[in-house]
Formats: sequence, C-alpha cells, structure tokens
Amino acid sequence: MPINRKIMGVSRVSAPNRKGIFGFGLIQTGDRVATTNLVSNTGVVSSDTTSVASGRSYLAACGYGADKGIFGFGWTNTYSNLTNLISNIGVVSADVAGVGTARPSLMACSYGTDKGIFGFGSLGNPPYRSNATNLVSNTGVVSSDSGYVGSARENCAACSYGTDKGIVGFGSDTTGATTAITNLVSNTGVVSSDTAGVVSGRFALSACGYGTDKGIFGFAYITASSSITTKVSNTGVISGDTTGVGSASSEGAACGYGTDKGIFGYGSYYSGSTIKVSKTNLVSNTGVVSTDTTGVGTARNGLAASSYGT
Repeated sequence: MPINRKIMGVSRVSAPNRKGIFGFGLIQTGDRVATTNLVSNTGVVSSDTTSVASGRSYLAACGYGADKGIFGFGWTNTYSNLTNLISNIGVVSADVAGVGTARPSLMACSYGTDKGIFGFGSLGNPPYRSNATNLVSNTGVVSSDSGYVGSARENCAACSYGTDKGIVGFGSDTTGATTAITNLVSNTGVVSSDTAGVVSGRFALSACGYGTDKGIFGFAYITASSSITTKVSNTGVISGDTTGVGSASSEGAACGYGTDKGIFGYGSYYSGSTIKVSKTNLVSNTGVVSTDTTGVGTARNGLAASSYGT
C-alpha cells in the first residue's frame, strides 16, 4: 500500500497559557502551502491564515526563547533549509536563508528551556538518511550541521520531556525498514546513542509534550495509518502502546498548548489514494487522547507544529 514516506516535526512541553500553531503542508490538490492555524490556550483551532513564507511540506518546528517558535527545512520544489521564525503572538516571518544541509522528513523539539534542535531527515543521495543535527539558539539562530549520533533515519518525531530535555523516536532507517529506536536529547542539546525500541516500529508520526514534563508519540504509519499512542515518562522512558482513540492517520503534526496539554492535528490516510484530513485530537494533562474534533482549516499532511506565547 503506497504512502509518501515523509514526516514533520513537533514542539515543546507547554508553559502557562501557551498557545500553538500548525503550519505549511501539502493539500489535496498536491500544492504546497504556507497556511497556518493558531491553537488557543484552550485547544481551539482557528481558521486558515496565509503567511508570507514560501509554501513547503515535510518540514519541522519547535519552540525557542521561552515564548517563540521556528519552522525549518522541508521540501519546496527541492530540498530546503529555509527557516521562518514565529513571534510570541503567532506571526510567521518571511523566509530566512537556511543554514545546514537542506532536507525534508526531519524532526524538531525544544531543550534546555529556551533552545531547540532540528535533526535527522531525508537526503537526496546515498546514504539517503541523515543523523545530522542543527541547534537553535535562544534568539532563533540555527547552527551548521553537527552531532551525527544515533542511527540515520527519516520520518521520525520528537518532543520535550522532563522540563528541559528531548527525545527523538521511531522512523525509517537507511535500509527503509521501520524502527522503534529512541535517542535522548540532553539539556545542552547533546543527542545520545540509540536505545532499542520496546514497542512496534513506525514512521510518519507526531509527538508533543503534556502534563508539564511528559511526552506522547501518536498517529503513525505501522502497517497502515494508525491512532496508536506511546507515552514518554518524565525521565525519558518509553511505555508500551496504548490502543488508539480517534480515526487512524499519519503525516500530521502535534504541539503543546495551555499549561500542560497537547494536540495532534491534520494528516492523511490511504484509501485507494492519499486522503488529507483536518481533524484534531486533544491530549489531556494525564496523556488521555480525545476522540476526533471536526477539523478547522484546510485538510493537509506534511505540516509541522510548535508552541508559542506565554
């Protein structure tokens, strides 16, 4: 069953009254858009806003600077390393010339309370997958490639945990096989070596923080699109799979909002062709995922999401 094997990124654990933003993506016509949808501090998603950025898909996003965010990398009509800053009121900037290897299908998360990291992703030539990382300073400046720790892979996801650390999980490796490997990100942005997976391998998933210090992965492609979720403890330990709630999807995005909650949104599923969706699923402060909320905004996949504001 075919599926476009790309993934996007995610964001940090929420701070008090934090809001969220979904942005960019691939719509049903195949066009790449720069559309954004704000998430209120109560989890309400707004209608579409057209940003001034270049439309692209399969990018990543994370928070930085305590109250801002950044979209980065992805696919335009070629591999991209463009970035777009998100202000503390949810306004997306014009394109900023990229630093680091251009690539889609990567992950992003916050670490150290006010910094971020982009990492891994898809390359156009052998070995086809990357394990490079690019750190984001607390002023939104992206570094050149560094790190190179952990198995190179694409279509993984990441989220914050423990208030100042991050975790990268899952994806597809250099052979194209799915994996459940995880890599912890320290509070100084150092990525650990691989930890073997204890749950089913998957790709094209999303992740976000909840409960101020925990995380959750969900809505992935396993043998088909799924709504299965997997929690991350406040020490970065992955739990077993939880039977999914809400309709199966993959290639969506997720971010934190409010004081301690999260939201999964958008994505796609395969039914003879790839069907884009705009539904959302809220995550409570105990990690319980809600049933579908009818989506607001244009249905799309290959998008990214971040928290912003205070």
